[in-house]
Amino acid sequence: MIQELLIELGKGIGRFFLHPAVYITILFSVLIGYYRVKRERRQLRTRILWGWTEAKRLMLDGYIWAIMLSVISVAVGLVLPISWLYIFSAWMILLVLLFMYQAGSPIYAIALGVATLYMMDVYNWSLDIFSWELNGLNITNEAIVPIAILAGLLLIAEGALIQKHGSSHASPRLVTTARGIEAMEYITKRLWLLPILLVVPGDVIGSYIPYWPQFTLGESTFSLVLFPFVIGFQQKSRHSLPIQFFPRYGKKVWQLGIIVTIIGAVGFVMPLISAIAIALGVLVRFLITYIEYKKETSGTFAVSPQSDGVMIAGVLSDSPAEKMGLLIGERIVKVNGQKVTNEQELYEAVQINAAHCRLEVLDYSGELRLRQHILFRHDHYRLGLILVR
Repeated sequence: MIQELLIELGKGIGRFFLHPAVYITILFSVLIGYYRVKRERRQLRTRILWGWTEAKRLMLDGYIWAIMLSVISVAVGLVLPISWLYIFSAWMILLVLLFMYQAGSPIYAIALGVATLYMMDVYNWSLDIFSWELNGLNITNEAIVPIAILAGLLLIAEGALIQKHGSSHASPRLVTTARGIEAMEYITKRLWLLPILLVVPGDVIGSYIPYWPQFTLGESTFSLVLFPFVIGFQQKSRHSLPIQFFPRYGKKVWQLGIIVTIIGAVGFVMPLISAIAIALGVLVRFLITYIEYKKETSGTFAVSPQSDGVMIAGVLSDSPAEKMGLLIGERIVKVNGQKVTNEQELYEAVQINAAHCRLEVLDYSGELRLRQHILFRHDHYRLGLILVR
């Protein structure tokens, strides 16, 4: 019996790959990497990260969160309306296709799905999709509560992903300041795919797919569905270093997620409160994006030419610079005992001792530290540094 249940559950999980959002998200992750590498080669004459990085990290970055949210969803019993899942999927796919992931937070697609079903309820509209009849949703109905809780949980996951991975995949872009000098801004554009196990009510799926795994509780029948949730993120930093900006940004998002989850759960007492929680999540998530954007597009550039050293704008992976632990925003002030103020002086000083390179570096806190590394043949021509000139 247990073996048969596991087989049927495996079939249910396998049907995750029938959802078009999976393949669309994979394709657009590849496109993100392609256009990033194309821009980096055009501006910097090299790529910072491998072109398949975004596609490779699509599910790898968030698999822990996918497992955690699946356990919470099933354990708590977040029963989600099948009609909302369909409408939400349509909005989610549309936002991915737009390629503008400032609006890629799942809270927006969730709210649009709820608003669409509410309008369908108000005007008594219905849709027939693959023999399923989709009807509207009254926001004072208890069905809104699990949607609001899920919205909060996804915001928590989104914030955690931004906090942990936002700066590591920030791509430098060369810009010209108002004073006509070169500076760098950093762009993170990502898609994350979270396969989350959900509970949907009734035997609506089993009626059309006979071997879909189901279970009963009392007189009610439920089905388990492994559903793909897409988190899109796009933001740039220039006034702050990526290592400072993205963790701060992510923290604000997951803190908002906690608030939305708590308020959404209060909806068990009064469902309308859950609808308010979703609206609050949309408003505050938009304000976070807007306020952080305004902060970063005003003021000075964090990475621009300095008179007292050579500013590091990027570090190539698996390079001598990465092995020395050099970071974006640090300034190299001395190489092999020689003061340096530009790229030419730096590489001339490197060649003073082609076997052993010693760097004196000022970090972004202004503290001096010593870095050294044994250079092999021709390494002094390719330390793996992107520098502002």
